[in-house]
Amino acid sequence: MADDTSIFIGASRKPDDSYQRAENLLLQYGNRHGLVTGATGTGKTVSLQILAEGFSNAGVPVFCADIKGDLSGIAMMGTAQDFLVKRAEQVKLDPYDFQEFPVIFWDLFGEQGHPIRATISEMGPLLLSRLMNLTDAQEGIMNIAFRITDEEGLLLLDMKDLQALLANIAERAEEISARYGNVTKPSVGAIQRTLLVLEQQGAANFFGEPALRIADIMRTTRDGRGAISVLAADKLMMNPRLYATFLLWLMSELFEELPEVGDPGKPKLVFFFDEAHLLFDEAPKVLIDRVEQVVRLIRSKGVGVYFVTQNPLDIPEKVLAQLGNRVQHALRAYTPREQQAVRTAAETFRPNPDFDCATAITQLATGEALVSTLEAKGIPSMVQRTLIRPPSSRLGPITPAERQKLIGESPVTGKYDQVIDRESAFEMLQKKAKEAQDAEAQQADTGGSRWTIPGFGNDDPAPQSGGRRAPAPRPSNRQTVAEAAIKSVVRSVGSSVGRAIVRGILGSLSRGR
Repeated sequence: MADDTSIFIGASRKPDDSYQRAENLLLQYGNRHGLVTGATGTGKTVSLQILAEGFSNAGVPVFCADIKGDLSGIAMMGTAQDFLVKRAEQVKLDPYDFQEFPVIFWDLFGEQGHPIRATISEMGPLLLSRLMNLTDAQEGIMNIAFRITDEEGLLLLDMKDLQALLANIAERAEEISARYGNVTKPSVGAIQRTLLVLEQQGAANFFGEPALRIADIMRTTRDGRGAISVLAADKLMMNPRLYATFLLWLMSELFEELPEVGDPGKPKLVFFFDEAHLLFDEAPKVLIDRVEQVVRLIRSKGVGVYFVTQNPLDIPEKVLAQLGNRVQHALRAYTPREQQAVRTAAETFRPNPDFDCATAITQLATGEALVSTLEAKGIPSMVQRTLIRPPSSRLGPITPAERQKLIGESPVTGKYDQVIDRESAFEMLQKKAKEAQDAEAQQADTGGSRWTIPGFGNDDPAPQSGGRRAPAPRPSNRQTVAEAAIKSVVRSVGSSVGRAIVRGILGSLSRGR
């Protein structure tokens, strides 16, 4: 059975289907990542639930997405039901105690949990381009836009900031093209139209301040249990690219902010990435390479990443190789791709001479899985056919009234509810435009620049014969001494701000908090 150093997953079975032994996940290898796969209806959500319960009881904070609403029951105490009690007896879970767990509900739309926000700057050009499905040329413009914000000291916080910046870039297209390469107004316009679609889909709720503080998803309770952050994702799944991009951003932020801890006795945080195939669908190679790099390196920061998906083929091979703890529920093998998935899943396990792994995968019952975890010295255990233990919390969703009560009692209540709109690129660019208009108007009123040199065309022209004055000279495009000095100062300040900003591994920006 589990102790203070492990999480009880279930009980493996002998070939005659009798009890063999308890199957545990060692906490010291909880940050070596994991994979939970299986067809719809085979018990993946329950496996995720019992793992989250185990990590929480061990004092490890958990972040997970609730795709169908079923996982919300983890916040309420379970009740004895015949099939749950029977499963507890089969796996020799004695005593079978019921618990409610400390849960913080989050929602990008702020409806079923506390709002989660990130700034445009934190998201970075790579993830934004992925979210917006931009072409290579449009992604290049997005990178130029972020370069300009660095140089000119502009803050990109929400969508109107990015829209204002893109409009400014379109106006300065000729100047910017000379510095960074071709920037066309049609390409900028296409990006603006994509932003409008995102705004209509609700993505504007995600971008802004106050931005999520990583410390708020890494809380522990007074009794030493890890808080379980549950992201309401049923509505979010209507925009799967936003869902995947958000989780990628969060994983990147964890990587950026957490210090190196090596191999702790238990993880600092466990991150469950449900519907993981959305992360890699049609993703460019550069993004997949970055994800593989983050997964490989984030282990030393004490973070365990567990991918939950239907098919092991959904995970790129380089990422799959990093996943040491595996729970494989039943797969169907009707099509050639499904048959390939079964073979792939079977080949990733350490073989068990008692049964054929590929055959067993297609014959697993609901709530049954092939389990292999890392044992002493990080060696994968021999795969075992395992009955998954029943959860201690409620099996199934909570009611809206119960959810609202829990949200009201949350430790972050009131912290993220009100949007903060401080001065950023939108306001700064508006201010610059107004100043430019005022300067032009003043110059028109005074008949030109106050700096005049006799004989160089700025003198008051003498009247011609007939009492008419000579035509005014054409305005010069050359900068005055004062204008040049001012622009030099602004450029210097912008450059120093830009140098202080450091790009992250997935294109985010490191923040001082």
